[in-house]
Amino acid sequence: MKRHVALVGFMASGKSTIGRKLARKLGCAFFDTDDLVVHEHGEVAAIFSNEGEAAFRRYERAAISGVLESDVAGVVALGGGALTIEANRELLRDRAYRIFIKASPEQIMARLKRTRQTRPLLAGNLSLTAIKELYDRRMPLYASAEHIVEADRLSGREVIDDIITWLRTEKIELGALGR
Repeated sequence: MKRHVALVGFMASGKSTIGRKLARKLGCAFFDTDDLVVHEHGEVAAIFSNEGEAAFRRYERAAISGVLESDVAGVVALGGGALTIEANRELLRDRAYRIFIKASPEQIMARLKRTRQTRPLLAGNLSLTAIKELYDRRMPLYASAEHIVEADRLSGREVIDDIITWLRTEKIELGALGR
């Protein structure tokens, strides 16, 4: 079975944007687990509001499992909280090269202020303190990735180049992804 490249990290760290461009550059499929959940179940904020976080995590788990267990390997952008579920972490360890796109809480705060997208876990409390608390709780999960990209001072192109360089250094055949 082919292994995926899974981009992990905090909300608004650039996983989806980087993932799309990386997949294009590698010539493979791109999957965004939040988009898959939205397609099947509706907007993330509505799921959190109407059904709760546990329902969202079940839907997210199904999306991750569906992507990682398919025969079409590619680049996968995971939601910021995906690694909080042990079953997701186990599946990722078995089926993907995990790459942590690391952005500082300050960078994340700046990005969240510029977006209209609602982040349910910060709803009503978009503050640097709230971001840091959630970030610090999740950091050990993110830091277990095989590769960490310190993204604060890098352009999107530089993040992609860093990932491709790491894949080559690790002798991961780029052509082995997808198709």
